[in-house]
Amino acid sequence: MSDLTTDFSADLGTGSTVETIRTWLTERVAYFLDIAPQEIAPDDLLVEIGLDSVYALTLCGDVEDEYGILVEATLAWDHPTIDALTAHIHSELGAR
Repeated sequence: MSDLTTDFSADLGTGSTVETIRTWLTERVAYFLDIAPQEIAPDDLLVEIGLDSVYALTLCGDVEDEYGILVEATLAWDHPTIDALTAHIHSELGAR
């Protein structure tokens, strides 16, 4: 796991810690795939567990709505795991 996974208390003034971002992302992806969040490992490749382009684009809109940041339409392809997405979102929130 990355160093980011150990920093659960890093609050960026948004109430968004690494853990809350990871949990939210896992729950969203699980919802799209109609599976239990526990079935998704943070390092699973999203495309390999069934996330398609429609859901990947929907996830972008959900991230923008949830965190108030603009993301590229290629977000899930550029950051292909829950851990990678979490790190990217956390970084973007910290840059504000």
